[in-house]
Amino acid sequence: MRNIAQSRGGKGMRREKLLHGGDYNPEQWLDRPDILAQDVAMMKQAHVNVVTLGVFSWSLLEPREGEYHLDWLADIIHNLYSNGIFTILATPSAARPAWMAQKYPEVRRVRSDRTRELFRRRQNYCYTSPLYREKVRAIDEQLARRFGEDPAVILWHISNEMGGDCHCPLCQVEFRRWLQRRYGSLEVLNKAWNTHFWSHDYTDWEQIESPAPQGEDAVQGLLLDWKRFVSSRHIDFFKFERDCVRALAPKARFTANLMYRFHDIDYHDLARELDVVSWDNYPTWHKATETVEQTALDTAMMHDLFYSLKGKPFLMMESSPSFTNWQPVTKQKKPGMAMLSALQAVAHGSDSVCYFQWRASRGAEEKFHGSVVGHDGRSDTRIFRETAQVGAALEELACAAGRRRPRQAALVHDWPNLWAMEGSSGPRNCGMGYWKELACHYNALARAGITVDLIGQDADLTGYGLVVVPMLYLLREDFAAKLCDFARAGGTVVVSQWTGVVDESDLCRLGDTPYGLTELLGLRRAEIDGLYDGETRRCQPVENAPLPLPATQASVLCEVAVLDEASPATPLLLYGEDYFADAPAAAVHPYGQGRAYYLASRFTPDFYQAFYNALTEEAGLEAAAPVPLPDGVLATRREGLLFVQNCNPAPVQALGVELPAYGTAAWRTDAGELQRML
Repeated sequence: MRNIAQSRGGKGMRREKLLHGGDYNPEQWLDRPDILAQDVAMMKQAHVNVVTLGVFSWSLLEPREGEYHLDWLADIIHNLYSNGIFTILATPSAARPAWMAQKYPEVRRVRSDRTRELFRRRQNYCYTSPLYREKVRAIDEQLARRFGEDPAVILWHISNEMGGDCHCPLCQVEFRRWLQRRYGSLEVLNKAWNTHFWSHDYTDWEQIESPAPQGEDAVQGLLLDWKRFVSSRHIDFFKFERDCVRALAPKARFTANLMYRFHDIDYHDLARELDVVSWDNYPTWHKATETVEQTALDTAMMHDLFYSLKGKPFLMMESSPSFTNWQPVTKQKKPGMAMLSALQAVAHGSDSVCYFQWRASRGAEEKFHGSVVGHDGRSDTRIFRETAQVGAALEELACAAGRRRPRQAALVHDWPNLWAMEGSSGPRNCGMGYWKELACHYNALARAGITVDLIGQDADLTGYGLVVVPMLYLLREDFAAKLCDFARAGGTVVVSQWTGVVDESDLCRLGDTPYGLTELLGLRRAEIDGLYDGETRRCQPVENAPLPLPATQASVLCEVAVLDEASPATPLLLYGEDYFADAPAAAVHPYGQGRAYYLASRFTPDFYQAFYNALTEEAGLEAAAPVPLPDGVLATRREGLLFVQNCNPAPVQALGVELPAYGTAAWRTDAGELQRML
């Protein structure tokens, strides 16, 4: 990815840099020119070089229908630019003004119970409404004409945190059209949804309604297709807005800010439409039930997901310099955590560290949300000082901008699979723990210093040494074949429990499962037993197994596998109790030039660490750090760079230097030896 700040910079600013700044809401302070002047001075003091403007500005940009006020925004943009600060300009569609909601009720969303919402909150629009799109086009075209070629604007930010669904009559019509395009006929749709069950056959397209609490919620193919449809509507709306701006600003580049573990949109599909992926990062550091390292690993997995969406650097569009006001407890970042969390993003592929928000609002929903500048307006606070230190560190690390990450291991994360598994009934209706399953594998690989991409079923597996397939309940035929080809060519595949169960319509596969993988794995699934929360089954390693493993406990689901007679897998771990005692809990099977590992249950963290430490060495994957690191210290690589982060509340020695509590160090590695940068 060409460095964003480099691509549209003005005189004296065409150099490689990491972006530092965040959401700025000057419209809240237009009656206080002294505050606006103070903001610019303090931004320079904090090494800010970019702000996001206009996210929620529609009511000031168009206070009355067809009456546009853009001069105030132009003045802000150009004053910032003259002081060395770029703008990421947002379209304001995430929150339309009250006059529109009052005059045009169709722009307001309808809930699943068919109640039309009143004017409320944000993400409050119908993405299908032609009238809403007309109004969005009008305001976007005004912005594009005014700022589309402005060198101060380096990126366009479409809408904000898109999500939610609308069940209005317009969306019902569009849903039926979407289904007609997908299936062609009701006969094909009925077969895909298995509507003979409970006598649910549809004989007219008009009979189909979106899922509702007082309506249909038992046809799981319908539930899955509604999720797909809603995702496609959001992506279509993004494309609509992007193209409105692009028609008048053909050189513009576009992003949308994505979210943590988000459910409503298939981000793999959305990312194809983005020039740059960005996301909003709000981990809850210092939890009583979780170490800082555990929180860091959870956050790292998200950074790696957003990098993987396009296989190139992303932007951290929002984060808190201190705390949030919407999480269960408002917990301040302890000293050092601002730097650790900022540089963790850079280490995992971010070309920015941006915050919500620059200056705290005086009232409404987010008045107590963390900010760089608080209500006191002071620059001598700890939060401001640490923000400025982050900005200075990003200037030292400017060479990181645009650098990619090595391709080593792939972890499969697929949105339709998530939707299908969550929408299914059984084998555990108290929660399958999909994200926990991903974390079991990710955390062990990350602790081993291995770079992990999170990929979908459309991904190209070329260049990976290891592909991990956790709970891929909805497994496509083409991806099953791709996994077999990957192993045949010398790759290593790991397949977990509850994989290869249903097709793309959530219809159970007929015949042996995991579907398409039984030959690869050298076994088949015979049955599966769901365990209650807290219930476990003992597992023992096989003596003289080709991959030594520790004893462990199985939980959540226990698959019972039967080895293939002609080419059986080699058991590595056996269940030690229950009716399935002595069945393989883990096994390995050679396939072509490679091999496949099977894990029949969810195990304890020490098992995964031992398993992946051995597996990555066997697969020839090189750890990020040249020597083992102390517990709680994580290493990450970008091209020619090594980052090491201490997640411990006390100093530690690593790579010949002392890392302070929550400290980070960075080295250049492209000169053939470690050269300390930070």
